[in-house]
Amino acid sequence: MTTLRIATFNLENLDASDADGRGPTLDERIAVLRPQLRRLRADVLCLQEVHGQKQATGDYALTALDRLVEGTRYADDDRATTESSDGDPYARRNLVVSSRFPIAGVDQYKHDYAPAPSYRTVTADPPETDAGDVTWERPILHVRVDLGNGRLLHVLDLHMKSKQPTRVPGQGGQREDDYRWRSASGWAEGSFLSSMKRVGQALEVRRLVDAIFDDAEAAGEEAYVAVCGDLNAEADEVPVRAIVGPMEEVNNPDLTDRVLIPCEQSVPESARYTLLHLGRGVMLDHVLVSRSLLSGYRGTEIHNEVLPDESGAFRFDDVFPESDHAPVVAEFELE
Repeated sequence: MTTLRIATFNLENLDASDADGRGPTLDERIAVLRPQLRRLRADVLCLQEVHGQKQATGDYALTALDRLVEGTRYADDDRATTESSDGDPYARRNLVVSSRFPIAGVDQYKHDYAPAPSYRTVTADPPETDAGDVTWERPILHVRVDLGNGRLLHVLDLHMKSKQPTRVPGQGGQREDDYRWRSASGWAEGSFLSSMKRVGQALEVRRLVDAIFDDAEAAGEEAYVAVCGDLNAEADEVPVRAIVGPMEEVNNPDLTDRVLIPCEQSVPESARYTLLHLGRGVMLDHVLVSRSLLSGYRGTEIHNEVLPDESGAFRFDDVFPESDHAPVVAEFELE
């Protein structure tokens, strides 16, 4: 038997310094985050919001993450990360997959499986005369992990668009404006744009998942798939359901083996949340797996016991050493 623990954790702006002097230091964050990582005991760990640090050469490297995992089981893992066109990690919000199993291949996609839709805003000031592309900010990180015995696990690490409205020209919605909007209609349109991005990326993920199933079917093999990350949507919302492909929606029994399963469904509903917003728990971080993994499924943990609620009035989310997301880990036993 091979034990496989797959985890996802949004570290929330992991960086090497508190540039504005208001947030916690990296040492203060490590004191809280490192024990959380140790508790996960993850064999495949998907991370979001890992910032890059500029080096003397001008390149970016993940030195803050290196510091964080010192002395843990993750220090010697194989690692894959999102990359800019220069081949370096991005300055902000990288996706990272850390694996104790060998990484056999890495790709990243953005608008490869779903082109950017075009849209002309209706509340912009001055008015827009032409439609522009609505693009999502972060790519999909596709990592192929060699589990041995001829099994290849396809891990898709995601950080989808937040529910924070997209800026609309002339309507505000930027940090320098304290996120104030000049009209409720502008805020509504910004929310619509964010929803479009979130569902658009979900479509791209689902098309990639189907391509993985197609390739496995053509080769006469079974596809092992895990879609992990901060999806900024709950299980009953359109973005997650679009990725899952539930049978009650597609109404085609030939697609039964292509349905993905949200692992958190086995967690009691009262404990099923990864973020607190105004005192209400919401489940935004997911591990969605193919049926090929479900036969060896042993359970899911959501480590939300000390999760802070950063959404109160006049509170800033960069003053807490903790992440505002709880990690999720699902365990499997593979023969």
